[in-house]
Amino acid sequence: MKTEDVNEEDMLAPAMAKRFIEAVETEDLEVIKEILSNAEADDQRRFVGMLGGKERDHLCSVLTTEEAAHLLGNMAEAQAVDMLEDMPADRAAHVLEELGADLSGDLLRELDEESSEAILAEFDDAENCEEVRERASYEWDSAGGLMSDHVVSFRQIATVEDVLKELGDHAEDYSDDEVQYFYVVDGEHKLKGVLALRNLVLGKRSKQIGDLMIPDPATVNVEDDLEELQDAFERKKYLAFPVVDAEGRLKGIVTRDAMQEALSDAQTDRYLKASGIVGGEELRSMPLKERCIRRLAWLGPNILLNLLAASIIASYEDTLQAVIALAVFLPMVSDMSGCSGNQAVAVSIRELTLGIIQPRDYIRVLFKEIWLGLNNGIVLGVVLGTLAAVWKDNIYLGLVVGGALMLNTILSVAIGGLVPLLLKKFKVDPALASGPILTTVTDMSGFFLVLSLANLAMGQLV
Repeated sequence: MKTEDVNEEDMLAPAMAKRFIEAVETEDLEVIKEILSNAEADDQRRFVGMLGGKERDHLCSVLTTEEAAHLLGNMAEAQAVDMLEDMPADRAAHVLEELGADLSGDLLRELDEESSEAILAEFDDAENCEEVRERASYEWDSAGGLMSDHVVSFRQIATVEDVLKELGDHAEDYSDDEVQYFYVVDGEHKLKGVLALRNLVLGKRSKQIGDLMIPDPATVNVEDDLEELQDAFERKKYLAFPVVDAEGRLKGIVTRDAMQEALSDAQTDRYLKASGIVGGEELRSMPLKERCIRRLAWLGPNILLNLLAASIIASYEDTLQAVIALAVFLPMVSDMSGCSGNQAVAVSIRELTLGIIQPRDYIRVLFKEIWLGLNNGIVLGVVLGTLAAVWKDNIYLGLVVGGALMLNTILSVAIGGLVPLLLKKFKVDPALASGPILTTVTDMSGFFLVLSLANLAMGQLV
């Protein structure tokens, strides 16, 4: 793309967004539809994100069911859920019926049970309602939650001629499916095998596909979690796995792309939680009150944790006043130790995710981290201690600062390695709680070590 084209697009986007917002405010349906039909999905998400709650509700109400469903399908999940929550139950049900069971189930899963059931009660198609309900019952990061129900299957007693005729008569229904394998099922829809497209085309027309299939294919269960799916795709370099329930019935397929996207989403979720976004995904289009409450739920307890750390300094106020240079090194000791501890947290969370360690492996983790902390602590302590001694021309100040950093580094990596295991054992998300616990402990221990060692060496420091 030429530079002038990029610049032109950059100039047009804000103008189009402004025009869209004005069209919604003035209820200019013709302009609204014109802009949405010409906008890419990313632009649609941005335009809708600029609307207030009332304007967003009005937008959904003026669009037809098909148009609202198409728009909802292009939104980020958090946006789509917000839009659904604000719709009347009957309107939301009709929109979801247009979207299909896959996406509808994913969105309903994010609603509270009362809202979800109210919407499902308004479905016109009872069979579709049960499909959506079943889909919503699976965890989002399980095989059932990630699978697509766009799967091509045939009875094992069908002949090659039967299958080819079915494909020919309903070619438009299969045109969107990337067909490389057909799945072969019995009368109860239990998976019996897979049939390669090549074998079908070259097979005798009178041959039953049950005789041409590859029996007992590798499968995943609807309840398999993301870790188990990742293991399955690492063992087999398949592009997709058939998904079956406990009775072996074919429910859909989960692709490698869907698994990798879910891994990325899980990493993003962990990052958000570690950053203090603990109430679910947050968007700036959400109400201010809701966003404030979500963030304060994290920031409030952190005030108490920081007060604990500050109490250490208060108890050594006389020492700090006598050797004012210590104030320079207090944050350095705690921050450097915190960085070392966060490295240990990251390694433990990663190994827990991969299944390399379990909470019961705490002795091994503790030994490994203490040994590493000792080595790194000596190096860091010597460097910072030397700088402190040279700066104030006092070797005892260097010994206090360097010794405190070494000891705090050992402590921080030990705690950083163990805390995720402990949290995992008690069913608490390690990514959510490890950071605050580690920060508080390293701050308190760092302040305590520097000030207590300085107190012992007071005669040599002043």
